[in-house]
Amino acid sequence: MITPKLSDLVGIAGKIAPLDFAESWDNVGLQVGDPVAPVSRIMVALDPGPPAVAGAIEAGCQLLVTHHPLIFSPLKRISTADETGRLVRLALKNDLAVIALHTNYDVADGGVNDLLAARLGVANAQPLKVTGGEEFAKLVAFVPHGFEGKLLDALSPWLAPLGNYRDCSFEADGTGRFRALEGAKPFVGGIGERHTEPEKRLEFLLPKERIAQAVAAMKGVHPYEEPAYDLYPVLNRGNLRGIGRIGFLAEPTTAADFAVTVRQRLGAAGVRLVGEPGRKVKKVALCGGSGASLIQEAARKGADVLVTGDVKYHEARLAESLGLAVLDAGHFATERPMVEGLARALKSALAAKRFEAEVLENQGEREPFSFF
Repeated sequence: MITPKLSDLVGIAGKIAPLDFAESWDNVGLQVGDPVAPVSRIMVALDPGPPAVAGAIEAGCQLLVTHHPLIFSPLKRISTADETGRLVRLALKNDLAVIALHTNYDVADGGVNDLLAARLGVANAQPLKVTGGEEFAKLVAFVPHGFEGKLLDALSPWLAPLGNYRDCSFEADGTGRFRALEGAKPFVGGIGERHTEPEKRLEFLLPKERIAQAVAAMKGVHPYEEPAYDLYPVLNRGNLRGIGRIGFLAEPTTAADFAVTVRQRLGAAGVRLVGEPGRKVKKVALCGGSGASLIQEAARKGADVLVTGDVKYHEARLAESLGLAVLDAGHFATERPMVEGLARALKSALAAKRFEAEVLENQGEREPFSFF
């Protein structure tokens, strides 16, 4: 077991919630810290506020991982006259790095919304509003007979799985023709002569972001000085990703009873219900944090209720007009499950890489609202 560096943790965080999943207006990833600094203790929190920063420092942590960013808007200065400046100074002074996983963790598999769905017993949860999906390309390579296995072995780490199947490829027989010119070093054939070679056409499906690595791996084992290959964009889409989730309860219930369940399972101080308390609910849409913008999408997809936070008056009226019940459990309560979930994901990723670092969950954060 070895102690990871901050850069290792940045990479692990990027696997849990890829940075390119974040909204364009967001600021995610490393916020503060020295990439080469060792990290032996990590704290996970929802907010990068004074309780979390002070708690991480007091616990001897070198890294604080939060959902909400410490630095959200571009900074023109770092001044201790404002809270962000004070917290940045405090973190740097105590060698505490900060990483934020915000909208990228909302969208990611196993992220905020999947954790919320699991907590509320919403099964078969799928993205409520699809914003993207895995994009693929097809690599077609031509090799002389006998080199098919070498090429497949080299490309294996970069290929897209097809469900529960890996190392998928297609091959067909063909004939390659070429004439080597002066200065060439042909694997087969002679300089100046037209050569015909029995070849295999091999086809592979790649995630779009792995094209460069796959081509480099192919060239590394291909016997030809100038390998012949083609790259095609394809319309296949892999796992869809998006904002919020929609799924089903195991058994139908009433909106009022489900509101009690939501309050209890999230530890919320209170839950506001829009809609008739006695209406039946089974199909549930949800979005941790502020998800009122998804009211129309939830109604369009036939949800009986939307669970979220930060619902305003006119948004509630819109839901009423669409026949959609809404449960507002608050921003804090609907996102707080990410602390336990992200801590668990970090522990698993660290163990898989044989890194030794302790992961703590911040227990000092509280709902900012009081209910009377």
